[in-house]
Amino acid sequence: MSQASATARASHGRAPDEPGPSAQAADVSLTTGALARRLGVSPTTLRSWDRRYGIGPAVRADGRHRRWTPQDVAVLEEMCRLTTTGVPPAEAARAARQTAGEPAGTVAAVPPERGGPSHAAGALPLSGVRQECRGLARAAVRLDAPAVEELLTAAVDQYGVTVAWQEVMVPTLHAVGRKWFSSGDRYVEVEHLLSWHVSSALRRRTPPPDRQGAGPVILACVPGEQHTLPIEALNAALAEHGLPTRMFGAAVPAEALTAAVRRLGPAAVVLWAQARSTASLPLARHVADTQWGVKGARRRPLVVLGGTGWSGPPVRGMFRPSSLQNAVDILAAVYHEPAAGEPS
Repeated sequence: MSQASATARASHGRAPDEPGPSAQAADVSLTTGALARRLGVSPTTLRSWDRRYGIGPAVRADGRHRRWTPQDVAVLEEMCRLTTTGVPPAEAARAARQTAGEPAGTVAAVPPERGGPSHAAGALPLSGVRQECRGLARAAVRLDAPAVEELLTAAVDQYGVTVAWQEVMVPTLHAVGRKWFSSGDRYVEVEHLLSWHVSSALRRRTPPPDRQGAGPVILACVPGEQHTLPIEALNAALAEHGLPTRMFGAAVPAEALTAAVRRLGPAAVVLWAQARSTASLPLARHVADTQWGVKGARRRPLVVLGGTGWSGPPVRGMFRPSSLQNAVDILAAVYHEPAAGEPS
């Protein structure tokens, strides 16, 4: 339910399935609206679960209004916990009812979910992805920050930064973006929460100390570019491989970038541009031509162009990686070390 429709309902009286204050005072059970707020899901989702899986209230006041008892609430809390871990809703419903002591076959007579889990109320458009993506998406939609944090940490610990980014984080972020685009600016809060926690999970991979005689990798967004998550993922992946980095983040002014190159003497510079309007080949060439060191032994950095903003013909002397793993391979080679999966 949208915020506007919720406001309208509040201003015109109680919701259709919620009894008035006197009825609530006489009963310790919860209304659908109150339970939805407690669980962090929409009332529509609760009604959908009731219809699809038989996860409904044991009592309906006056034969119409849903009234959720403590046992009903326990079943739903368990279902939310299971779906957060990636368990499909139908399976989670069966397990939740068994945990609450209800007969295992109770849900068997409920019609199977039509259209698959991705069509449930509030679900994100995810198909053909890892189970972790579904659990992460459900936690994000519920704005369940502790669950999002736990799932992201588990993915990085289990798969490493590169696989966790490419196969868990990116598909879920894209699903949130598609949902936001198709829902008329809804789910923006979901995107912000998920992005913040992805960034936090990546930043926990601390870069190692600098090596003697080896310049770091500079990572920076070009002027005007605000999207930092992809280079945060690269920064974390390089740290995982023991390579020194300097992260400068979003929209680095050209003068500041050039000054940092001269001061640090980096082995490589990664310039991120997600939009073609921000990608500047003159800036990339200027960075590639920047020199340091004593006369007769001057050096220049390797320049790596990241992001779709650099689409077009190849740029001589610069690399344009096709994936996070490809970028790690290119930069690891600068230090003469094989990346993960390569023979030593």
